[in-house]
Amino acid sequence: MKVAVCTWDGRISPVFDVCKGALVLSVLGGVVVARSLESLETSTPSSKLERLRALGVDTLICGAVSEPLRRELTAGGIQVVGFVAGEVEEVVASFLAGTLPSPALSMPGCRGWRRRHRGRRGRERGGNW
Repeated sequence: MKVAVCTWDGRISPVFDVCKGALVLSVLGGVVVARSLESLETSTPSSKLERLRALGVDTLICGAVSEPLRRELTAGGIQVVGFVAGEVEEVVASFLAGTLPSPALSMPGCRGWRRRHRGRRGRERGGNW
């Protein structure tokens, strides 16, 4: 399995759409067997999908990602673990341990958003505030 971790100055890059580099990990049996720093500088955000495919990436770990690009990535066979924040090595360790996504490694304001959002929408329809 190949995992791309979008990086910026030792941390997860805050926005995948403009991310310029990634740490690409080859993972075998839950252990990193190879790692390389790769350029993700492309002329358009959607060109990043082609670059990730060329690198053989199966999973992308990133910060924020636009919805159209996330859909393109998943339709292209790349699993997206988005809205992640933190130090790269801490995020990699969490991924290898199977504990990502994690509230401790989520972007500020993204912890449990989907659960809360669905609950509010349901209450709005039912009028139970």
